[in-house]
Amino acid sequence: MSQEFKLTTVEQMEADQARLHQTAEQVGIDTWQDRVAKQMPHCGFGEKGICCRICAMGPCRITPKAPKGICGATADAIAGRNYLRMAAGGAATHSDHGRECAWKLHDATEDGYYHVTDASKLLKLAKEWGVPTKGRDIYDVAHDVADISINEYGKPTGYQRWVDRATKERQKVWEKEGITPRAVDREVVTAMHMTHMGNTADAEALVRQSLRCGLSDGWGGSMTGTEMSDIMYGTPMPHDTEGNLGVMELDQVNIVCHGHDPAVSEMIIRYAEDPEMIKRAKKVGAKGINVVGLCCTGNEMMMRHKIKMAGNFLQQEAVILTGVCDAIVVDVQCIFPNIGPVSECFHTKFYTTSPIARIPLSEYLEITSQNAGKIAEKIVREAIDNFPNRDPGKIFIPEHKHIATVGYSCEGIKSRLDTVANTHLDEFDTYKPLIECVKSGVIRGAVAMVGCNNPKVRPDYSHIEIMKKLLENDIVIVATGCAAQAASKAGLLDRRAKIFCGEGLRRVCTLADIPPVLHMGSCVDISRMMLLVTGIAKDWGINTTQLPVVGCAPEWMSEKAVSIANYVVATGIDTYLGIDPLVGGSAQMMELITEGTRKMVGAGYIINTDPEQLVKDIIDGIEAKRAALGI
Repeated sequence: MSQEFKLTTVEQMEADQARLHQTAEQVGIDTWQDRVAKQMPHCGFGEKGICCRICAMGPCRITPKAPKGICGATADAIAGRNYLRMAAGGAATHSDHGRECAWKLHDATEDGYYHVTDASKLLKLAKEWGVPTKGRDIYDVAHDVADISINEYGKPTGYQRWVDRATKERQKVWEKEGITPRAVDREVVTAMHMTHMGNTADAEALVRQSLRCGLSDGWGGSMTGTEMSDIMYGTPMPHDTEGNLGVMELDQVNIVCHGHDPAVSEMIIRYAEDPEMIKRAKKVGAKGINVVGLCCTGNEMMMRHKIKMAGNFLQQEAVILTGVCDAIVVDVQCIFPNIGPVSECFHTKFYTTSPIARIPLSEYLEITSQNAGKIAEKIVREAIDNFPNRDPGKIFIPEHKHIATVGYSCEGIKSRLDTVANTHLDEFDTYKPLIECVKSGVIRGAVAMVGCNNPKVRPDYSHIEIMKKLLENDIVIVATGCAAQAASKAGLLDRRAKIFCGEGLRRVCTLADIPPVLHMGSCVDISRMMLLVTGIAKDWGINTTQLPVVGCAPEWMSEKAVSIANYVVATGIDTYLGIDPLVGGSAQMMELITEGTRKMVGAGYIINTDPEQLVKDIIDGIEAKRAALGI
């Protein structure tokens, strides 16, 4: 059976996209492929980070002839300011997502739309924060925890309380370097103030604030989003589902949920599973209701509810082009405005649900804690009624899809490690079995594959090819976001993919019954990865900087990725990038983000736009860490 297992190749994925692009041409609508071609060549000043439009004296561009802006800002100042603004934008975006999750928990009631699902996780967090629990109603405890979380965003003094989870060594480093994150809102406002015309022009100071701003996200806002979501919707545990465009069903009502905040999709799932809705679907000729996910909302759904994953960032137009998308429902982030025009060419209903993401040609139905169920019921009902309106001449569903084992939260990973622990000798609920595999060399190390799709490079190619090479070299992978979905589409989340691993990792996958790539969730769940490396470092008794563990974002594109990269580096994890940061016009900035941060926090970026060379660099970096540990 294992010999018959094959991965879906990037070439097969591209053939599916090309066929769907033919449909786009047929109906007269552009897609991202067309728009990329029209944007070429990109602005060289922007790509190098040396165009400044912060004030109206410009815009100013740095050239050999004009080495300073009108105010006197150099390439170092301009590139540094632009970099910090990207980090601040990413931190604000992730963290506001987390804030909304905290507000949903604040509004949760036993008879409301949002509930406490993982009471044990809530009580554990309450104990961590000193919230009384004995003899109290679980929702009173939840509201106190939510209030504390919300206050972390704007408290006037002190530091993020999530920082207490970091190793003592990291906390000391952050304190020494002056980058311990304060309130999330304060770090974002500070970044915007520092980069206003007439303020900070020192590149090192701008990089330090980028690290601090990133930390307020990874050890603040994102961690809030992950923890609050687990409490309300359940902590993910391993289970099987499916991924790729082949999960769209011809004979079912297809509702696509896209974005990042699970508050909307949780309601859609609930009402799509209502027996009355299923009965309604059958009355219009469908066999049932198929809710599928895109982007990080899809990851949230996939890891908690076995919902199928249609694809990642660059497939959001493709799901509509299949001709069987009866409704697409979006919340926030990474949503193409072009979904509106594409939907207009089909029968697809397009709903926006957040004041943060208002998009033309959509029906805007704001979902709140008070109306969530009613809005979700309306959307599901209208999607069902739209099923008969499909145009058979516009239908094409690619056949490719794979089984995907997902749900590897930190708790999920420990649950699998417990199955291989020695019941007479080993402690349970630790990472020690994994550590022993690394010490012995059975597993050489680990890579956190994260990030986006970027049409500057061949979509998904770098993700998939780098993963395959790492697995061959006995390096286990944890993945989130679009990187995790690339693995799902290729088949690398299937447990049978262990046949592509080296002998050591293959043996571990067999014993622990895991796939070689562990799906840890959405982009905010990179906070889980920070707790994972922290937990491993604590159980091993070494610093995070010593671990044979690295991060890799081969196709990053968003501001969120810049924030993530900063907090991963600040946590002591080297980060390998396959897309150039937009600071290349400043030699000082390039030195600061690759070598300068090593002097501050013990880690930095390694940049290589050639995926074959990038994976070699990763393997060399992991082996160097092993050599330093003497293992």
